[in-house]
Amino acid sequence: MLVRSITPADFDTVHHLLVSNGWAHRVGDVEDLGRLISASQRALVAVADDQIVGFARAITDGISNGYLSMVVVAESHRTRGIGRALVERLVGSEPSITWVLRAGREGAAEFFAKLGFSASTTAMERPRC
Repeated sequence: MLVRSITPADFDTVHHLLVSNGWAHRVGDVEDLGRLISASQRALVAVADDQIVGFARAITDGISNGYLSMVVVAESHRTRGIGRALVERLVGSEPSITWVLRAGREGAAEFFAKLGFSASTTAMERPRC
């Protein structure tokens, strides 16, 4: 498996991956996905068997704060360490950055806890309508 930065040539395939795995409400069309990616400081794909099987993106100032926005792995490739590899590459080893995320999907809290994340009592949220 290879984890690498996303390229514009990947957008159609990544869009299909996201829509196929329950993220259609977040990505809109391919052009919307392109805007999401261009507004993210970090965006990666995981490639296995010459197929894109995972995607993740993050927003960060690179110094103090980071937001892990999406981590998606094709259902047929889950439990193989792909999500872990994407997250580890995104967050890097900068100890000064506090990373936050929303873990509302089934199994997400347990997955991210294994990667060192813990529930916060200080975060606030202004949800979408």
